[in-house]
Amino acid sequence: MVLGALIDAGVPLEAIRGALGSLAIDANAVWTERVLRAGVSATKFHVHGEDVHDHHHEHEHEHEHTHAHVSDHGHGHSHGHSHGPVHDHGTEPHSHAHRSLKDIHALIDRSSLSAAGKDRAKALFVRLGEAEAAIHGTPLEEVHLHEVGALDSIIDIVGSVFALEQLGATEIVASPLNVGGGTIRVAHGLYPVPAPATLRLLEGVPIYAGAQQGELVTPTGALLVSAYARSFGGVPPMRLRKVGYGAGSHDHADTPNVLRVLVGDSDRDAQAQAVVVIECEIDDMNPQIFGVLMDRLLAGGALDVFYTSVQMKKNRPGTLLTIVAPPSRREALASHVFTETTTIGVRYTEMTRECLERETLTIDTEVGPVRFKVARRDGEVLNASPEFDDCVRIAEQRRRPVKEIQALAMKAYLDAPRRQR
Repeated sequence: MVLGALIDAGVPLEAIRGALGSLAIDANAVWTERVLRAGVSATKFHVHGEDVHDHHHEHEHEHEHTHAHVSDHGHGHSHGHSHGPVHDHGTEPHSHAHRSLKDIHALIDRSSLSAAGKDRAKALFVRLGEAEAAIHGTPLEEVHLHEVGALDSIIDIVGSVFALEQLGATEIVASPLNVGGGTIRVAHGLYPVPAPATLRLLEGVPIYAGAQQGELVTPTGALLVSAYARSFGGVPPMRLRKVGYGAGSHDHADTPNVLRVLVGDSDRDAQAQAVVVIECEIDDMNPQIFGVLMDRLLAGGALDVFYTSVQMKKNRPGTLLTIVAPPSRREALASHVFTETTTIGVRYTEMTRECLERETLTIDTEVGPVRFKVARRDGEVLNASPEFDDCVRIAEQRRRPVKEIQALAMKAYLDAPRRQR
C-alpha cells in the first residue's frame, strides 16, 4: 500500500523497477493496476506470486484510514501504471526463503540505492531482526526473517526507501495508526491483532483500534511508518501538490481500504502548530495548591495554564483547570495533574493553534530603556506592548504611576524610526 500510494503520487513505476533490477530481481516481478476501494480509485501494487504464495497468510496490507502526510518538495508527477501481470518468476522466484540479515544486506549492497538509502534500508532490516529476536528469544545473528525475508517484503522495504528518495521528501508526518482487531494466523499459530512484532515496532507511536476487525498494520507497514515519520497528528501546514492512494487487497463496503499520501511544499509562513488541551474540574482541593500546580505544569512543558470558576454538580463552586501543551508532553503533564491534585480523571483534545510571529525589542524612552513585545503577521506589526515589569521598575525608581510610564513608553515606540521597530 505504501508503494502503491507513492506511485499514485508521482513516483514512476519504471524507476522502482530499475532499482529492483539492481537487486537481481526481474523488473516484470512487479506491476500496478487501478482499482476501486469503496468508491475510491487507487493504485494496487502487485508482486508476482504474492496472491498465490502469500507468506503472510492472513497478513493482508490493510492500513484503513492510515494517512501519511508527506510534506516538502515532491518531484515527478508521472503515473507508472504498467500493463498487467507477467507470468514469469523473473531472476529470483517468489518463495518462502528465510534469509538472514547477512543475506539481505548483501542484496542491498548490490542495489542502486544511494549510500544513505543503503544505510537506511539495512537499518530497517536490522530493526526488524531485533524485533523478531526479542520476541522469539533468539540472538540477532541467528535470526532468519520469516515474513520479511521473503521476496515481496524485500521489494516493499527497498522499493519504499527508493521511492521516498525519488520523492525528495524532507519531512514526513503520519496520522495515528488504526491497528485493527481480532486475531490472525501466522507461522507460529493464532495471534491477537496487532501481531507481537508489529507492537514492538510501534512502541512510542500513537495507535488505536477502530471498528474494523482484522490486521490493519503489518510489521512491514509498522516499520516503514515508525521509521520515517517525524511526528504523528493532523495534516501539517503545506501547499498541496499531489494526492496518492495505495490500495489494499480487500474491498470493504463501508470504508475505503486505502493508504493516502499527501505531497506538498511545507508552508514555512504558516504559524499553525499542533497542541493538546488537557482539562478537568476540581471542587474538593485546598486552593493554595493551585499556585504550586501552575508553577509545576509550566516547568513541565505546558505552553499555558489557566483556571476558570465553574459551577459543578450538587451546585458546588469549582475550578476548571485548562492546560495547553505540545502533544508530546500530554502524558507527563497529565501525570502531574493526577499527582498534585484531587481529580480522578482528565480529558484532552488535540487541536491546532495559530500564533503571531513574536520578538522582543528595546526602545529608548525619556525615562530609560523599555523592552517591547512585538507581534507580526506577514511582516506587519499587529501588536506592540511595553514589558510590564520594566514599567513597574521604572515607576518605582521615579515614583510615578505605572500607567504614566506605560504611556511614555508607548509614545517612544510610535515615535521611533520604523527600522527600529
